[in-house]
Order: sequence, then C-alpha cells, then structure tokens
Amino acid sequence: MRYKFVIVCITLMLSAAHAANQPADTIYRNGYVYTVDARDSVQQALAVRGGRIVYVGDNDGAQAYAGKKTEVIDLRGRMLMPGLIDGHMHPQSGGSRLLNCSLDYASLTVAQFQSRIQACLDRDKKSGPERWMVVVNWFQQGMLPDGVETTAATLDALKTERPIIVRSSFGHSALLNSKGIRTAKIERDTPNPAGGVITRDAQGNATGLLEDAAQDLAMNLLPPLTVAENLAASKAALAAMRQQGVTSFLDAYTDPETMTAFTDLQKQGKLTARAHFAVLIDLDKGATPRSAVAELLKQQKQFDQGPTRVAPSLQVRHAKLFMDGVISAPAFTGAMIEPYLVNKGTADQPDWQPGPHNGPPSYFSPDTLRATLTELARARIDPHIHVDGDRAVRESLDAIADLRATPEGKRVRPALAHDEIVDPADYPRFAQLDVTPVLSFQWGKPAPDTVGALKDYMGPRRYALVEPQALLLNAGARIAYGSDWPVDPLDEWFALKVGVTRTAAPNAGKEYAGRLTDQPGMPRAEVLRAITINAAYTLRQEKDTGSLEVGKLADMIVLDRNFFTIPAEDIANIKVLQTVVGGKIVYESEGMR
Repeated sequence: MRYKFVIVCITLMLSAAHAANQPADTIYRNGYVYTVDARDSVQQALAVRGGRIVYVGDNDGAQAYAGKKTEVIDLRGRMLMPGLIDGHMHPQSGGSRLLNCSLDYASLTVAQFQSRIQACLDRDKKSGPERWMVVVNWFQQGMLPDGVETTAATLDALKTERPIIVRSSFGHSALLNSKGIRTAKIERDTPNPAGGVITRDAQGNATGLLEDAAQDLAMNLLPPLTVAENLAASKAALAAMRQQGVTSFLDAYTDPETMTAFTDLQKQGKLTARAHFAVLIDLDKGATPRSAVAELLKQQKQFDQGPTRVAPSLQVRHAKLFMDGVISAPAFTGAMIEPYLVNKGTADQPDWQPGPHNGPPSYFSPDTLRATLTELARARIDPHIHVDGDRAVRESLDAIADLRATPEGKRVRPALAHDEIVDPADYPRFAQLDVTPVLSFQWGKPAPDTVGALKDYMGPRRYALVEPQALLLNAGARIAYGSDWPVDPLDEWFALKVGVTRTAAPNAGKEYAGRLTDQPGMPRAEVLRAITINAAYTLRQEKDTGSLEVGKLADMIVLDRNFFTIPAEDIANIKVLQTVVGGKIVYESEGMR
C-alpha cells in the first residue's frame, strides 16, 4: 500500500510539473496584484492559460510559464485586481434609458424640468398625439427647492397633445400629465392597486403621481421594446459595464424579453459579462407561491445555460421579491417599525412629531412570505428581497429564521437588498442567519434624498442610523455591493469612494458638504471585497470568480491608479484600463499600452 501511495504522489507531482511547464497564454508582471484571497495578499505577477489563472506570485515564478507565443504584459506597477461583480442592477432598463429622453439624475427647478422635457418633445417630430413620451432618470428627491410639488399640472404646461410619463430614477414613482391620467383611465373611484398608491389631492382627484405598483396603470400601456430595441439596450448596457470593469452582474428584476436579448448576444459571442437573472415573484395578480415559482422554473429551463464556464453565459438561479418601496419623501413607501414624522408646526418653527402612518403594509404578508420562501428553497432558488425600511428588514429576517429551521432552508443564500435603515437589534441577525445585505454604497452620502427628503421625517435617533453600511459590517455581516443602476448612474468607482468616505462629490454644493451622519466609512479592503468575492458568493460563483487565485477564472481588471494608496476622495476618479473576462480582453483604453 505504501508503495502504491508513493507512486501516486510521484505521478501527481510529475503531472503538476508538466502542467507548470505548459506555456501560459498571457503573463502580467511588475504589478500590484491585489488578489482578494483569504489574506488579501498582494503579489507581483499572474499567468493565464485557457481562460483560467495558473500562477499568482512573483516575477521569477511567472517566467516559468513563458513560451514563444505567450503575451507578456508589463503592468509597470499598476494595480491588477478581480473584475467587479455587481450584485444588484437593472441592465436592460439602464441600457434602454441610455437611448431615451433622460433628465440625467440632475437636481432641477420646475422650470428646468419642464424645459428639458419640452426639448425632447420638440426633437421627436415623428410621433403622433397618442404616442407616450417616456422620460427617465428623474431625480424626484432632488427637485429644487426642497419640497417643491410636481403634479400633472407641471406637465400640462408643456406644448404637446401627447400623454407623458416621467419615471423617477428610484423606480418607485412616475408622474403623468392629464392626458396620461385619462389614457390610463384613472378616475376618482379607481382603487389603489395592491402594493401601490394613486396620489390624490384634497378633492380626491389624481395628482398624476403614481407610487410603486400603481405605476403599472400607465406602464402597462407603453408599447413593449421591439426585438431590435431590446438588443440595442443589452449592447449599450454591456458596453457601459465593460468600461467600468464589471465582469459579472445580477439583473435584479428581469423578464423573458431581457433574457432573450442577452441569449442572442451570448450566441453571437458578444456577451462580455457573466449574466445572472432574478425572476420577479409577484402574487398580486392571483398567483400562488407554488404557481409563481413554477413560472420561474419554466423561465429557468428556457434560459439557464448550466454551470459557470470560461466563456460568459446566462444563469437563472434567483427570485426577486419586493417587501416595500422607498423610505424618502415624497413616497414614504418604506415599511417602518415606527411612524414617519410630520411637521405639526410651521416652516419657520417646525415641530416634528410622529405622523399617522409607518408606511404601507409589507407587500408580502408573513404567511405568504414564508410560503414563498419555502417553495423557492425546495426549488433551489435563492431569494433576493427588496427591503428599504426597518420593518421590511425585520419581517424578512423573521421569515428567513423560520426557513433556516427546515432542511431545504439550510442551503439557500438569501440576500436583502438596500437595507437603508435597520433597527440595531437586527444588525447581528444577518450574520447569525447567513443573510447577505446587498448595499448601494453611493446612497451613503449627503444628498437631496438623504437630507431634505429624509432627515426631518426620521428624527435624530433614526436618522443617525440611515445607510448602515459599516454598522452591519461591524456586526459581522457579509456585505455585498449592488449599484441598482439605473436608479443612479453606473459609476462604480464613485460608489466605492462613498463607501469609504460617506461624502458627496466636491461639486455637490455646500449644503451637501461633509459626511452623512457620524457613522464611519468602511475600510478600503472591505469595500473591494463587497464588489468582488462577497458579491460572487451571492451568485454562488465564489469558487470560480471574485479573487485572483490559481484555478479560478481570469476575470480581472487593470486600474490607472492604486485603490489603496491614493487619497480616499480620488477613488472616484479611478479609470479601468483593461477588462478581462475568462482570459479574453473585452475592453482596453488607450492608456493601457
């Protein structure tokens, strides 16, 4: 037996030596190779063969992998790191919005708001009076001055006979003009749909503002994107991702048309990021947990392309659930434990006191949430749950705690997206239940939506807890990152800067100077782990991506400056010089060579 064991060991050693002697396709040398391995080690060189990493170490060790056809890239001290993994975005919506009338997330006065939309109307000379004008990327919380009201009348002042819908960048509100209200057949006696609100004035007339599911009254009337438009949106989204260094993503609310477009690109060899999709679980239209999951599995069978491989492919392994809306004004659709505050005084002498409501009932009742999570666990689908308010967080954690007590519930990897406010009693439960908070770091800064639209309505005690990124980290949570694009522009490096500093951009204005609350920022290494290995975990991809280690896929990026040595504010200015997916260069800037 000992003899056979020795023979096996020698055979394995010779096999490993033979593998090491095979030349690499590419060698990177003279770099700051940040691996995101268990020790966050920094190496000097890396070699790639067949789309996978075969060596990480120093220059001398990499030289053994050089052959006649090996491409050797001199990093000249630049930083090489794993590709970014965006754990929550909406790429098809982001891509299509790049092609639409856009307000570009700008803080606008009413006059500027009207002028920008009028310019879009004037440019579109082909559309008739019945075709909707769709306006996107409206930073509703940033309207100037703070608290200014926008209604159908705001849009009725424009020179057009067309119905207009203006979509909030947050995705939870839409504004219609009067023609749009009539087209959507919204009348005085039209009931609020489940999970949505038709905003009304004192006389009971619709103001034009639709919240959450009420948006569907108009959105369902819009002509669907054509096959060509869907393909163009997917191409635009992938191009934006390549430039940012995104090598894997989760589409956090998908549809068959989106997955069809990405499948078409994959078949053409034009899919440049690993694509993961979460199918919506919606019980508002008569579906049951079982039938909704059955529909998800039907889409999985059609679009999922199997295990992760070298070339990018599609996986459908997640379900999207909404527990609430947004916590900021004017929506107040976040599910809160305590009521939102209202001003019972005057503008000059405010008196903020608990108001009449703490947000809507959660969009899933406790029983339906538990039943849905159970069905998902049995189907081996991981839940990805939208939670903005602290009540939505708590109810979701309660349901997951029950799920964990079941055999099938032990293997799921639940994610709670956003977590804009969490009761401190629930901080440690994320680690205890192995639930990953997927956070959009860029929200953790002073801005219209976190100051004017939130601060007074929360009160000092709760406001001190908003965007609890480091607080959850310090409680042991595995933090992952998701941009939520196009809720915000796709600017991953600005978001990572905010994760470290909790500060706005230098040109944001004096009222947004300084840090958001007294909470600390996250350490730089933890910020990068959130957008690499931790996000990979939520996609069940951590054995293949998320760090630069031998055997893993060569998904990596080269930066123009070192994330760790530059001033923290300069992180926002980082540019990606090269993006590599499965060993293939999918983006390269002129500054790389």
